[in-house]
Amino acid sequence: MMSKPRRNKRVHVIATATVAALVTLALPGCTAASDEVRTPGARDSSSTAARTTAAAPAEAAPTPTPSPTHPLSTAPRTIPAVREHVPARGPGWKPAPDARVVVAPNDTAALSDEAKLLAGELRIKYGESAALRAGDVELSLDAGAAGGPESYTLDVKDGRVRINGPDQAGVFYGTRTLKQAVKNAGSAPEGTVRDAPAKPQRGLNLDIARKHFTPEWIKDRLREMADLKLNQLGLHFSDDQAFRIQSDTHPEIVSTPHLTKAQVRDINALAARLHITVVPEIDSPGHLGAVLRAHPDLQLRDTQGRAVKGAVDISNPASAKLVDELLREYIPLFPGQAWHLGADEYQALVYRDPQASFPQLARAAQQRFGPSARVQDLATGWLNDRADVVRPSGKALKAWNDGFFAGGVTSAAKDIQVEYWTGKETGARPPLEYLREGRKVVNLNDEFLYYVLGEPNQFTYPTGKRIYEQWTPLVLRGTTPVPASYGPQILGARLAIWSDLANAQTQAQVAQGIRTPLAALSQKVWDSRTPQLPWADFKALADRL
Repeated sequence: MMSKPRRNKRVHVIATATVAALVTLALPGCTAASDEVRTPGARDSSSTAARTTAAAPAEAAPTPTPSPTHPLSTAPRTIPAVREHVPARGPGWKPAPDARVVVAPNDTAALSDEAKLLAGELRIKYGESAALRAGDVELSLDAGAAGGPESYTLDVKDGRVRINGPDQAGVFYGTRTLKQAVKNAGSAPEGTVRDAPAKPQRGLNLDIARKHFTPEWIKDRLREMADLKLNQLGLHFSDDQAFRIQSDTHPEIVSTPHLTKAQVRDINALAARLHITVVPEIDSPGHLGAVLRAHPDLQLRDTQGRAVKGAVDISNPASAKLVDELLREYIPLFPGQAWHLGADEYQALVYRDPQASFPQLARAAQQRFGPSARVQDLATGWLNDRADVVRPSGKALKAWNDGFFAGGVTSAAKDIQVEYWTGKETGARPPLEYLREGRKVVNLNDEFLYYVLGEPNQFTYPTGKRIYEQWTPLVLRGTTPVPASYGPQILGARLAIWSDLANAQTQAQVAQGIRTPLAALSQKVWDSRTPQLPWADFKALADRL
């Protein structure tokens, strides 16, 4: 609200010049002189001299210059919305020709990349200086700052901006807020933003196995994700249709076209600069059709000799040897601290009686886990063995929820995060079963978050409006949320692009199709509260940004 000008409380009946002077003094920013008490003699005198004496001081005084007033600021409009803004009165901040982005001297090595990126985006200078100037933006680290990982404080005051956080990611997200505020309104509002994510994992999953996406397209998505404060890109690069990254240990399995290792390193380097973790996935023991075309001796067959689509024979030690060679080859190619083991849709387990249909698997299960073991136990053993290969790298481990089985003699390692996508597949259980076991869960609900090219199998393209209005991270399966008490076990969510019908959309159409769903997801994983903006306003903001 604008501050109201003060009004003089006294009315003086004086000469015309004096009245004019007093009206001028009643404007905003008036001084105490306008409330000056005049003597009855000066007011009542009818002589010319008296009138001249009374009017002279007002005529001689310069007209006061009103002091600038500003309305109380409002929070910057960004996606995701900032979680807290302390308003203030002031002009805010906007880029000026002599403005700079500077880094606190002790933080130059850590934050120079963030500073240079922001300076380029705002079209101002980058500087290395301990002394701040008017119009500068300062980035700094404070390991002891409150707010937790990825948090930041953005303070706009005295014509300057200060962005501070406990880690580089937090400071980077502060620069995204400043960038969006300027993009939307031309300036950042006066006051203080205190912001932090509700969920530690926020991102996009991309199936490049069934559809080749170019490196530039992938890097464009990384930039889009970074502005939305998303921090994970899942990369599913092996499936029945193709294997899409260059291999030195098994070049025979690689499809054309594919990403070279140099291109993957370039993608990883950009992701690291944008504080995004690339999470690779070599799915097994199912979805290995591309590998099996080059290694048909590893194909799983039932008692009738029929090949099981995409499935390797997990009773054959050669199957584990080949997959482990691939894991060891690619672990150093992806420096991010997470790895996806797959484990979904092993088709041997959709048979009515897997033990009878696959006696070789049943025997192997019993030999390893005892006479009560079943084929599902052998599949669980496979998952744990692959986890053992990756675990020494220090990466967090993930697997699809239908690779975790109940009622077996063995169970999946407790440190493997459950990536919950469906309750429809054989072996899939309701989300509460995983949560009650104490497992950490990531939300990829196929009802809301699956963008399946061509919309096969009753899938429909997700909409930003539906995600924004109906979904939360607690909605793991279908449309029903789990109790809020399990919220801390739900680590976050990703929107998933699956290329089932690869030619149904072009790369450009996919990019356009996921734009508002990705923006809506970013809002709901950054702040679990009900959004303040109605959908129409949120979409309009997304269009502007």
